[in-house]
Amino acid sequence: MPRERSTLPKRVKRYAKVSSAMAGIGARAAGKRYLGIDIDRQKQAERLRGALGGLKGPLMKVAQMLSTIPDLVPKEYASELAQLQADAPSMGWAFVKRRMGTELGPDWEKKFKKFEHEAAAAASLGQVHRATAPDGRALACKLQYPDMQSTVEADLRQLKMILAIFERTDRAVSTKKVHEEISERMYEELDYLREAKHIALYQHMLADVEGVEVPEVLPELSTERLLTMTWLTGERVAAIVDERSLKDRNQIAMNMFTAWYTPFYYYGVIHGDPHLGNYTVKKDNSLNLLDFGCIRIFRPELVQGVINLYEAVRTNNSDLAREAYKAWGFQNIDKKLIDVLNIWAKFIYAPLMEDKTRLIEETNTGFYGRETAAKVHEELRKLGGVEVPREFVFMDRAAIGLGSVFLRLKAEINWYRMFQDLISRFDVKQLAKNQAKALKSAGLSD
Repeated sequence: MPRERSTLPKRVKRYAKVSSAMAGIGARAAGKRYLGIDIDRQKQAERLRGALGGLKGPLMKVAQMLSTIPDLVPKEYASELAQLQADAPSMGWAFVKRRMGTELGPDWEKKFKKFEHEAAAAASLGQVHRATAPDGRALACKLQYPDMQSTVEADLRQLKMILAIFERTDRAVSTKKVHEEISERMYEELDYLREAKHIALYQHMLADVEGVEVPEVLPELSTERLLTMTWLTGERVAAIVDERSLKDRNQIAMNMFTAWYTPFYYYGVIHGDPHLGNYTVKKDNSLNLLDFGCIRIFRPELVQGVINLYEAVRTNNSDLAREAYKAWGFQNIDKKLIDVLNIWAKFIYAPLMEDKTRLIEETNTGFYGRETAAKVHEELRKLGGVEVPREFVFMDRAAIGLGSVFLRLKAEINWYRMFQDLISRFDVKQLAKNQAKALKSAGLSD
């Protein structure tokens, strides 16, 4: 099926919506930079949320994403952006029929035993319909909204404006690489055939891992804008967190830890979006992984750098920390920058340092990493700022996202032993071999 092209009229229409909302905010930021006019960051952040609050689609998703990347934006902005909801209205049945006909042909309904008219879920890029295959299997049909190529292209251009506003008011973080990374991942999320390959990749990596299930794709019912897979039944975390016992919640957390970090430490792959809507929980506390659009594949050397940084923090080894940050992609590393970055590293690795059962965070703030991120952000401003490497963005986002879920589950686990069990078998050369084999198996090799 041909790619849905981005068109100028559609982009211009989207630019108009976003630009008119952002113009006043940008003018205030410019006033601070060039005229020395002081601005209230909290009020500026509230204006930004107000400007974006009426918009649907990818930009909403990106704004929420920015709020979860530590140190990227000041805490006032992070707090306001986190309140945005990507609640795009679902397409009506008449529209769905036309879209399905475009993807599978005019006789598309004959390819299903049943296809539900109402969407089971709606998100920023598409919606999901329940269906039944001719052989009786329950299916999930993920159908992309129209004009998403144009919308994403327009929104990513406008993202530069948003990031520029942050940098004009606060130069703690250079966001060029952040924009590049988010852009690449967003375009990948539009390609449902690539997402099908991501699913095959996870089936390979988690084949022998208990406590997690990955759906099966039906290639004959999938296109670049339609992904049909088996339906996995489970409950949302929010629905069960107050019902399950501590033992059950701990098991759920351990299954999540394994599902996210086995691929990372053995294959150099991580799911970059531990959003609560991207998985469900079964009655036996095992997980269903549901969405595979945001997958990041890392260099084996970076994974080695993650482990090296853990050892550097544990042993207070500045030289090893320097090498680790270089492996991550940080530039111009000196002792002052290491000391600031280590504030964040010590927070991230803290649960893995103590051989004891504990909560993921013991400050009881309710927001995982918020206070530490604010402190790091302030110290980076004093140093003149830092450019965040591309590979750092989604790796750190995954860590913070998972930490937030563990916090919500109130899980009490010996994180140290779980981590040690994972890295005790780590070998960077073996990881490279595992990664090459897995990517080839999934059809993702270059």
